[in-house]
Amino acid sequence: MAHPSVPLPPPGFESLPVEDQIDYVQSLWDCIAASVDQVPLHEWQQVLLQERLAAHRQSPGDARPWREVIERVQAHRRTDR
Repeated sequence: MAHPSVPLPPPGFESLPVEDQIDYVQSLWDCIAASVDQVPLHEWQQVLLQERLAAHRQSPGDARPWREVIERVQAHRRTDR
């Protein structure tokens, strides 16, 4: 929910090219992510996080690099078309 004193979208945003709008939103997200320690987790999120961390510690070789996962998903999407 927007704070009452912050207009949505900010003035001039809609006149920006889409690429610049994306850059703007990414910059905002980066600012939020920099203070992630201030965002409280719900109890179910904390439980899930602990479960996944325990599973990783038990079988660290099961993990895959992010790039590999993205490539696998993209390849799967290409074959579904």
